[in-house]
Amino acid sequence: MRRMGQADFRGRVVRTVRKPGRSAERRTGRGASGRARVLGALALGVTALAATALAAPGAVAAPAASPDATGRSGTAWGGEAWSGAGSGSEAGHGAGWDLKDTGTDARFRGLAAVSRTTAWAAGSRGTVLRTADGGRSWRDVSPPGAAGLEFRDVEAFDGRRAVVLAIGEGEASRVYRTTDGGATWTEAFRNPDPKAFYDCMTFFDRRHGLAVSDPVDGKYRMLSTADGGRSWKVLPNRGMPAAQDGEAAFAASGQCLVSTGPRDAWLATGGAARARVLHSADRGLTWTVADAPIPAGDPARGVFGLAFRDRAHGLAVGGDYRPGQPSPTASAVTRDGGRTWRPSARPAPAYRSGVAWLPHSRTTALAVGPTGTDLTTDAGRTWRTVDDGSYDTVDCARDFGCWAAGEKGRVARLEPR
Repeated sequence: MRRMGQADFRGRVVRTVRKPGRSAERRTGRGASGRARVLGALALGVTALAATALAAPGAVAAPAASPDATGRSGTAWGGEAWSGAGSGSEAGHGAGWDLKDTGTDARFRGLAAVSRTTAWAAGSRGTVLRTADGGRSWRDVSPPGAAGLEFRDVEAFDGRRAVVLAIGEGEASRVYRTTDGGATWTEAFRNPDPKAFYDCMTFFDRRHGLAVSDPVDGKYRMLSTADGGRSWKVLPNRGMPAAQDGEAAFAASGQCLVSTGPRDAWLATGGAARARVLHSADRGLTWTVADAPIPAGDPARGVFGLAFRDRAHGLAVGGDYRPGQPSPTASAVTRDGGRTWRPSARPAPAYRSGVAWLPHSRTTALAVGPTGTDLTTDAGRTWRTVDDGSYDTVDCARDFGCWAAGEKGRVARLEPR
């Protein structure tokens, strides 16, 4: 039985007529030397931010300027204080979110960072956007006829090839694929089972990927592709542990199912007596399970997002997604590939749905949620709030292209300050 009160993550799909705001996509002419300067400045900014957090781990500064209701202003964090982007105040040394004008009020829980210039966002009312100029302009590349769907995950291989997942019961769960930057889409999968409800997907490489459904007949269902998302098949569930009563995955950030390397995948769960993380080392055929020390025991609580920087080191975030509800121990860490999880010594202070390692860092990561962004500089042992803007998901590319997305069309890129 689908539990009530979960409409924001997996309940009914609201059918709304979408009125897209299309904008022309401009090409950037920045040369290699310009890119190097930007990346160098961003790396220095992140380094300065990390040093500040280490020097004053207990300090949480108040914002000088907060994003407005439309999400059109930004905040910067770094040094001892905040500074508002575009507010006339002097920016501190560090890095911060720079909000981009997407031209829509859709809520984006799906996000794929290809680079600092290219990113994809997928969200409510069947909306898919793509930028190729660092967020200065966005092209509405939503699949035709998808206005009644809720996209909650997007996996992009580059600026032209991407796969998006729509959630929902029965046929509302679908997978679409494009190879031409969203000019055309192919429906690659439509769920025929009314008992299945797909939440997240992940790709190991350009060919092999998985998508997960909430438990069907007592076990999570895994969908697999070996051709880049062109075709999908349901994997046998013999190697899947039994689900707890009421257990499910949360379609909150596209990070309930993640992978690293050619074969390892992890699945985050909640809604039951214990929050758990499942691990597969063979692309979803067999799984082991471990308890996670994140609030559980309620349909609104559990692990919402995962991030692994290699096969051993991972981060988990979550809590209670209901506004105003406390979320103690909202983050946890593993150093053994998910066999065991420990609570953060100073956890994220509130519910968080998305988490990402900063590129080329063994210790620095960001976690996001409706009430703010947190930073860790010690691989998840302690977290410090650095921004109060609302985001649902975060993703980073190898060239320091870190992006965040959330409600009211909010998409931002990490910038040096």
